[in-house]
Amino acid sequence: MLLRPALSATLRLSTRPSSLLSKTPLLTSSHPHNSTPRLLSTSTRAAITKAVSSAPVVLFMKGTPETPQCGFSRASIQILGLQGVDPAKFTAFNVLEDEELRQGIKEYSEWPTIPQLYVEKEFVGGCDILMSMHQSGELGKLLEEKGVLVEAEAEGEEVKA
Repeated sequence: MLLRPALSATLRLSTRPSSLLSKTPLLTSSHPHNSTPRLLSTSTRAAITKAVSSAPVVLFMKGTPETPQCGFSRASIQILGLQGVDPAKFTAFNVLEDEELRQGIKEYSEWPTIPQLYVEKEFVGGCDILMSMHQSGELGKLLEEKGVLVEAEAEGEEVKA
């Protein structure tokens, strides 16, 4: 139980800036009323792929783990903390700092909402999916299989104060 406060603090501090992402604009149709879907430029797709690959567990969220800017992002951080995700294997990107990232990640994943969780470069889902997987135990199994949880202390080992 002593790990949870330390884990939460470490998760909050592990946010990385969105500076990995390029500033190349997304390609759009030249006609403003055309309903053709926007396509990611090669450089934007490469930058998002690099971000997704930057840690075993990656969360694209509104705000930071320390100061989430929406309830869904806050809930996602809380779920990851409750699951015991190792802060050394976690990073978060604040989509509010980069409009291109905010729109691009939705197109990259083909998922319309933020936050978005990736584990080992694979899209898991948004807050609703995380909540459902957390409640069913599926998320815990996935995170354990991927080896991204804080290792439990050996049983019987006393914690020194």
